[in-house]
Amino acid sequence: MSGGVDSSVAAALVAGQGHHAIGLSMQLYDQRDGQTFGSCCTLDDLHDARRVAHALGIPHYILNLERRFQETVISNFVREYAAGRTPLPCARCNSDLKFSTLLDRARGFGADHVATGHYARVERRPDGRWLLKRSVDPDKDQSYFLFALTQDQLAAASFPVGGLHKPAVRAEARRLGLQVADKPDSQEICFLPNGDYASFVARHEPAAPRPGPIVDERGRVLGGHAGVHRFTVGQRKGLGIAAGAPLYVLKLDAETGTVTVGPRAALERTTLTASGVNWIAVDAPAGWVSASAQIRHRHRAASGRLRALDGSRAEFIFDAPQPAVTPGQAVVFYDGDLVIGGGWID
Repeated sequence: MSGGVDSSVAAALVAGQGHHAIGLSMQLYDQRDGQTFGSCCTLDDLHDARRVAHALGIPHYILNLERRFQETVISNFVREYAAGRTPLPCARCNSDLKFSTLLDRARGFGADHVATGHYARVERRPDGRWLLKRSVDPDKDQSYFLFALTQDQLAAASFPVGGLHKPAVRAEARRLGLQVADKPDSQEICFLPNGDYASFVARHEPAAPRPGPIVDERGRVLGGHAGVHRFTVGQRKGLGIAAGAPLYVLKLDAETGTVTVGPRAALERTTLTASGVNWIAVDAPAGWVSASAQIRHRHRAASGRLRALDGSRAEFIFDAPQPAVTPGQAVVFYDGDLVIGGGWID
């Protein structure tokens, strides 16, 4: 229970179905000495979660996961940016923290399932295989962030609001008299209250701010920068160079500290490979299969061909070129609403 409307209604639906529900919230950072996080996971959010649990008549516990969050989410975030890649902390948090740590803790309470407020659906095929699907609300779908869930985790996962549209969730919260019914959604990375990821990385990795050149596709130096951690593939603003036409970040080389820029057309790619691939709906396909691939949260999945490679890797060829295929981001493969699997873009 994050203290938001989605997890609050999820808890209400579970309790309303007659299940013995227990509310769990995660404390992810040290909140002493006036430290701030973002617009979620704050002390006020934890209090909101506790008040909702009280209103629903269910017990509520706060789990201190500060060290685990630091080890699995923040450390990866800093390490990836320092290496010239663009991390996706929400997906790391879901797979490495929520559904691994929370599932272990839930079993300690004697619970069989972990329910969250994610907009996604989980189903079981007649052959026993667990499936992950998009939510019925396409504007709120969060299956992209859940691609790394294993069969064991999916078997214990429940997404009560995945079959609802967001207005219906808020309406249910109002019907129940929950004070979070009109609470705004969080739109930011929880540990970046001001969105300044570059300063955050520099504080946690002093070696990251290493100056280097900004070059064009032919290697001509156009300017300089204070560290590759300040850039991401596809970035246009904040390059610090003057040019007659818009330029975009095409490539980041952390070893040499080089940022390569060029026109928007140079961002387009027809192929990608991914590592750490988790297959959900199928076993790793040795031959080519038709699928669609989503390369960012707000990216519309694009059609193409997919096959598995050795070493938990995969290759995808798009039917049409796609802009800003960004190393470090997730790529999730779909068959309609069904998640085939996903991994991390090389």
